[in-house]
Amino acid sequence: MENVTIEIMENGPLIVSGLKNFQNSKGEALSPKDRIALCRCGESANKPYCDGSHTAAKFSGIREIDKSLTKEKIYEGKEISIHDNRVICCHATECVEQLSSVFRLEERPWIDPDRAEVETIIEVIKKCPSGALSYTINEKHYRDQDREPAIQIAKNGPYDVSGDVALKVEEGLQPPSKEHYSLCRCGASKNKPFCDGAHRDIDFSDEGN
Repeated sequence: MENVTIEIMENGPLIVSGLKNFQNSKGEALSPKDRIALCRCGESANKPYCDGSHTAAKFSGIREIDKSLTKEKIYEGKEISIHDNRVICCHATECVEQLSSVFRLEERPWIDPDRAEVETIIEVIKKCPSGALSYTINEKHYRDQDREPAIQIAKNGPYDVSGDVALKVEEGLQPPSKEHYSLCRCGASKNKPFCDGAHRDIDFSDEGN
């Protein structure tokens, strides 16, 4: 199998090589070339592809926060413990919308692993696109899944990458999960190249993509 890689151009697009599975926010298959440039400034008129707008927009790809990408908090339960990494979270809200009994934004602690069946919790955690959530059972930590390399565009949101796509960044910027992570494409994240949910704050929209 050909390796799929993502290279980040300084203050410019994502250069994706070798990708075969690429879907828009409607779940429709896109037909990428062997090498494509994806917009991450949010200004392209040809989203999701780069059209050079980052230059006129004076886009900066600099990461504005200085927080470790590997810091996690563990919420221990009787049968399963849930790991939560707030720094890498893209706020897709899959967890709170699908399992509000366990993931409770208005309560502290906000995660209670004993309020749902283990299988249900695992199913929801596997839907976390950013890699912020993982779990431990019987002292074994489960983080990644066995999937083919793919990029799914989230509606008005990030590029959700899965399937062990190599991100060409320095070690300190490697995501906790090498198998799945979410990359900013609105240009507003303070945790670039990763999504931090800023697309919601700026009402980012890409109708038709």
